[in-house]
Amino acid sequence: MLRRTIIGALLVSLALIIVGCSDPTSNPAPSGPIKATLIDPQVTGVTVSIPVTEVENNWNVSFKVETQDDNMTFMAYVLDGGIYVRANVCPPCQSTGFSLNEAILVCDRCATTFKAQTGEGIAGACVGYPKASVPYEIRDGNIVINSTDLIAAYQDTLEPG
Repeated sequence: MLRRTIIGALLVSLALIIVGCSDPTSNPAPSGPIKATLIDPQVTGVTVSIPVTEVENNWNVSFKVETQDDNMTFMAYVLDGGIYVRANVCPPCQSTGFSLNEAILVCDRCATTFKAQTGEGIAGACVGYPKASVPYEIRDGNIVINSTDLIAAYQDTLEPG
């Protein structure tokens, strides 16, 4: 009887471990600044998409979109249970990299800080260049973005204010 109880308890524990590992909310944010992981977007016509799982698993990703005139960089990150997509450029210092440190975006080149929830500058040399938000939809497990919205956010981030 004792053997069955122990085996049963072990099976229940194993089941809980397996369920916990497959639960996306069981992926706690790493401590300290989270450097962006570069991913490749899928571009189809005027639509750009990235997998939601890439953002959720990495917490902070960056991706490039090429146009005829420019290569634009963007970031997507998890904050307070939501996903944010923003232009990923710091015009004065010419950086295209940001780390996520709790609710703060930190420029990897000049260390200027921005509010991750709004993109608004907090402190530093490039504080006057807030990171514009990009509207998106989630479809079939992907973050789907219209390229005109990406271009608009990128252009807005290039301008002070």
